[in-house]
Amino acid sequence: MHANFLDPFQSRPSLVHSLDARVKVVLVVAFILTSALTPTGAWPIYVMLIAVIFSAEIVSELGLAFYMKRALLAIPFVLAALPVLFTIPGPSLLSLPFGLQLTQPGLERFISVALKSWISIQAAVLLASTTPFPDILVALRALRLPRLLVAIIGLMWRYLFVMVDETLRLLRARSARSATAANPALRPGGKLTWRARVAGGMAGSLFLRSLERSDRIYNAMLARGYDGEIHSLPVPAVPPSAWAALTFGLLLLAFIIAIGRLIY
Repeated sequence: MHANFLDPFQSRPSLVHSLDARVKVVLVVAFILTSALTPTGAWPIYVMLIAVIFSAEIVSELGLAFYMKRALLAIPFVLAALPVLFTIPGPSLLSLPFGLQLTQPGLERFISVALKSWISIQAAVLLASTTPFPDILVALRALRLPRLLVAIIGLMWRYLFVMVDETLRLLRARSARSATAANPALRPGGKLTWRARVAGGMAGSLFLRSLERSDRIYNAMLARGYDGEIHSLPVPAVPPSAWAALTFGLLLLAFIIAIGRLIY
């Protein structure tokens, strides 16, 4: 089993896939900012944002179910917002033990945070699923992001796969050294304390292996002329069709922000 299963990119002959990576990065960032700037309780605006992201997902030809499963990444952000249910003052909707009061403003804020997180995660998944990661790095450099920041993002992503491969090798080694009981109800290996001790040793071994391997990789990169940036061929100019898509997308998002500010 190889770590390539972590790569989210899914190749399709869709309009979203063929769109210039620089345009997609700008539109996704603008969409996330639009979602963040949407006022609390502006439900029609949220419906408009959901309609926009759903339309893009349908055009990408990957299917809504593909994005729905990956949008579950928003759950930690939603759970982090749970305290707002009880900490924002306002009319009480429900009394709970320990003196907690579920308030209407708290509930509106919580649902708004949940929707913003869910919508933003879908936009990020859309970008990652329709754009190869090297193209995203090239787009970030073309948009004048700091060279060091882009280099850190690129190396972190590339060597995440190396660390996963190391982890899989350690797990295979542990399985090969763990006895299997005749009783299928018994799990291979020792007791829970033994498993915890082995897991701690594996974590330490993984850290040492990663540290040593990073030194070897960095020295090899320096020997091959690495100067802090991954060089690529010159980036071509943005085609007129991509400019048109960028203009339309930014105008649409600006319209949504203006409607939200005027009504709410």
